[in-house]
Amino acid sequence: MKRNRNLYFLKPNSHSGVICMTAPKKSVIEFRSVLDSAYKESKRHLKVGDIMSRKVITTTPETTMMQAAKTMGEKHIGSLIVVKYKTPIAIVTERDLLSRVLACNLDLKKTLVGEVMSYPLIKICPTFEIREAARTMINKKGRLAVFVCGKLAGIITASDLIRDMPEAPETSLVVDDFMTRDVVSIDEDATVLDAATRMGKERVGSVIVSRNEKPLGIFTERDLLSTFLVHSRSLDTPLGEACSGLMTTAPAGISIHEAAKTMAAQHIRRLPIVKKKQIAGIITARDLVEAYAK
Repeated sequence: MKRNRNLYFLKPNSHSGVICMTAPKKSVIEFRSVLDSAYKESKRHLKVGDIMSRKVITTTPETTMMQAAKTMGEKHIGSLIVVKYKTPIAIVTERDLLSRVLACNLDLKKTLVGEVMSYPLIKICPTFEIREAARTMINKKGRLAVFVCGKLAGIITASDLIRDMPEAPETSLVVDDFMTRDVVSIDEDATVLDAATRMGKERVGSVIVSRNEKPLGIFTERDLLSTFLVHSRSLDTPLGEACSGLMTTAPAGISIHEAAKTMAAQHIRRLPIVKKKQIAGIITARDLVEAYAK
């Protein structure tokens, strides 16, 4: 019996005589295609409120940068909202730690958050679409604090944006056009402090660690926080012992969307790009956001 042309057919099984329900393959394929298209379209119209991190960790201007660094390391985050008199007033980030403290040879235990924090806060509404959030992040050059009725409700980082980056024409661009080609490299015999100072001065979040001028691994600002500062490990540790191996790389020519998927899946914010078995550049979460914002 034919019940519906586009749904199911009822027909007897030639071996058992049992009536089985089958569906035309073409209808199934068409239905899946419609679902895929609808899903992709919905991703393009996600709101800030859909993807923001709701658990916001705070600190105060009077906190030392050492304690702020340990808090970020323990929570595996790259920033803290600075609160004064119960009011969010600024943000302090791992980049502030590198560029304004370590690169300037300041003492982490004596330097206060209030001396290096970034302000004012860049505020955004939860009803904004994520592409508008990406544009705001790039134009204002910072993480976004989400406010509802004057109250802090969440935070948006580059990692949040790439995790839900939609598959769209603007994300089909190749990483080669947005990656950093001048990759900072440092020898394995240099110390963690050397790497942190170099990252701070050059305003980058990672260095490639080399052995005999060949890539050995990568060391990032998050490694500094979560592996060293949070555990009070010596910053005189050689990079050869401190770096992570180059476990995740991607070939040149992949799309922005593919790179975002890889980084989100691996929980990383930097992806070395390889061409002819050599590191040709590095793409960061922020680079992907910038590409998406255009």
